[in-house]
Amino acid sequence: MAKQVPTSRLARGTKLGAVAASSVIRTQRTRLSMRGRSAAVRAKMAEESMIRTTEQVVMVLGTMKGVAMKLGQMMSVLDLDLVPESHRERFQKRLAVLRNAAPTVSFESMRQVIEEDFGQPLDAVFAEFEPEPIAAASIGQVYLGRLRDGRQVAVKVQYPGIDAAVRADLKNLAMFRRVLQSAMPWVTPAVLDELRLNMESELDYHAEADTQLQIAELYAGHPFITVPRSLPELSTTRVLVSEYVAGKGFEEIRQLPAAERNRIGEIIYRFYVGSLFGFNEFCGDPHPGNVLLADDGRVGFLDFGLFNRMDPEHVRFETICLRAAAEDRAEDLRQLMIERGVIDSPEEIGAEECLEYVLAASEWCLVDEELTITSELASGAFLLAVDPRASEFAGMKQQNLPPEHLFSRRADFLTFGMLGQLECTANWHKIAREWLYDEPPVTELGKAHREWLVEHRPTPTKKPRPRAKKSTARGSGAQ
Repeated sequence: MAKQVPTSRLARGTKLGAVAASSVIRTQRTRLSMRGRSAAVRAKMAEESMIRTTEQVVMVLGTMKGVAMKLGQMMSVLDLDLVPESHRERFQKRLAVLRNAAPTVSFESMRQVIEEDFGQPLDAVFAEFEPEPIAAASIGQVYLGRLRDGRQVAVKVQYPGIDAAVRADLKNLAMFRRVLQSAMPWVTPAVLDELRLNMESELDYHAEADTQLQIAELYAGHPFITVPRSLPELSTTRVLVSEYVAGKGFEEIRQLPAAERNRIGEIIYRFYVGSLFGFNEFCGDPHPGNVLLADDGRVGFLDFGLFNRMDPEHVRFETICLRAAAEDRAEDLRQLMIERGVIDSPEEIGAEECLEYVLAASEWCLVDEELTITSELASGAFLLAVDPRASEFAGMKQQNLPPEHLFSRRADFLTFGMLGQLECTANWHKIAREWLYDEPPVTELGKAHREWLVEHRPTPTKKPRPRAKKSTARGSGAQ
């Protein structure tokens, strides 16, 4: 019988407690340059105790699902230089469990969720339904089905009891923050607060279906981006039905020739980061499980449970700050952050520290040169920016980034991590100048995107549609 997801706080907390009892971590960091930091990070974190602790944490997160698995997915994207090269393959196999987790819940249990939400038998809604899942998410599994009108659909179903598991995870992650920081130093109070604010919204699949349909309509007719249309009329709180898009998964994409990976990398960058500056909204959950290469050559994007719409003034603030950093205007950057409240202790933060801190995180898209992004480069930048054990930028790390910017910066880092997994090469700054300086595009993809904007004049969504209550899809399922 398939193993069920543990939902009690005690059961799930005990798993993390076992890791806590067996880990003793003492690691210090030194200042690292953008291109030289990865070797130094590996050297600092090569202790066997770190390797054992990391593997244990990965195993625990994989069995917990929910919020814990979300953190594990973030870790898998960024790679984080946690272990030396000699152990990397073993570690990546552990991370693969989090990124492409094998099903752990029986189909009968998942079927019960579907039938409870629809209020009728499965075969009354779907003409065909494959019992083997085709993908796993942090809080559910995805199945392949066919409606009675012949349309093939992807059906995302929540694990039974995952709502209780998510709430237990949120409590336990706060309790065991120090333990998790031994392997994931970026699990700061601010990160946990952001997870609390956003994870419970992921539990409402009907709201996500509404959002996904809006994004699909926004990108309708796009030359290289596709978002499958969801079917809100057939979606409930725990079941999300959408069009099925066939294509290559991320691991297959990684095996493609460099030119194709570069093309896909630029598309990923434009979708996850460019959407923020172009439409004032973006998907906050970039990771390999949410991307595929469709059979028609477009890149498909999935999963909109963590989607954010920003105030245009907040987006403008980020744009102005990035411009100041790109132009080495340190004092202007510092003043902007003081006025915005990012720096609340001006006497402790100098202009150069402020500039260097921003460059440590964003230099890859602020320097006008061609750059190949590697996983080491992405994870090194991330750790340098957020690791509380690092002595560099101690003053900046004590400042409070407003929540609206924390979410967008997280998406930026995770996008950087995905590009590192693909080892993409581009002049990222020239691409970014389209939205930072409103300059004409210089790449073929950029020109195609600009033509689409002119022809289609897409209108960004203003706000989410009202959330429907559970079990709204009590029809025949034949439409």
